[in-house]
Amino acid sequence: MNATLVAVALSLVSAAAYASAAVAQARLAGRTAPGTGTLRLLGSGAWWSAVGLNAGGALLHVAALKYGPLTLVQPLGALTLVAAVPLGARAAGRKVSTTEWRGTFLTLLGLGALLMTAGGSAPHETLSLTEALAVGAATMAVVAGLSRPGTRPGLRHAAASGITSGVASALTQTLTVSVTDHSTGPLFSWHLVVVAVLVSAFAMGGLLLSQTAYRGGLGAPLAVVTLANPVAAAAIGLALLGERLQGGTISLVPALLGTAAAVRGVILLSRAQAQTAPAAGAAVAVPAPSAPSRVVIKSPRAGLHLEHGHLRRIRAGRS
Repeated sequence: MNATLVAVALSLVSAAAYASAAVAQARLAGRTAPGTGTLRLLGSGAWWSAVGLNAGGALLHVAALKYGPLTLVQPLGALTLVAAVPLGARAAGRKVSTTEWRGTFLTLLGLGALLMTAGGSAPHETLSLTEALAVGAATMAVVAGLSRPGTRPGLRHAAASGITSGVASALTQTLTVSVTDHSTGPLFSWHLVVVAVLVSAFAMGGLLLSQTAYRGGLGAPLAVVTLANPVAAAAIGLALLGERLQGGTISLVPALLGTAAAVRGVILLSRAQAQTAPAAGAAVAVPAPSAPSRVVIKSPRAGLHLEHGHLRRIRAGRS
């Protein structure tokens, strides 16, 4: 099977797993009395089911990064929000709203345009140790700047969360390709150890930052997290990993139009989630993604935050 199709298929299943986990965790939160201890949750089959779905989504995301470029895999993390719409509505016993339908349509339309322009070859290039350290240092500098006291702290922390999660996914791809493709170097090396430490640090950082961002509400911060994640990962792929858009410069037009449509769709879905959360009382507000975050170590992305970045929000409250 074509590597691109494999990456897309894995990303689709990963998004469905993350969305299902988010809905399951939201329902569990609605049935659990405030102050319930961790040990009691550990005895809940529903909780372990959500953990398993999050872990499965994270593993599928990692596998997708092996077969597809960051410019293809990371944007598909937005599908977590799309999948969460019908699942969340069904769990809440309500109909999908007009705003949710519009957001779903625009998101799918935009992602479809991006799929046509994204590079389709399986990734082979990896970040060198110097590049990985440079990316890590630059990311920490950006996060430090966004985390300073000032106006709109929720949006700034959300941007920082999305960026760190996207960087974690880019580093995860380097780790995955290096481990599975022995031609890139020895299986165990200081290079891989450093990259693995950076992945863990940025994945956890994305989780903590997203939790801070959502203190003031879910809607706008969720949209920022969902959008910043693929932007950060794609920037690394295009600048350092030799990824290219199919069709050359002319493909920028459909890529930009697709991005604009997807951005609008994610914003609409995020607003719908923010409006649904209070009405459902914390029972079925579903976050997204992240990606895938993504991706990985956020697994209960928000519940564990594995990631994409995106489901971390509700899960934590990802990978």
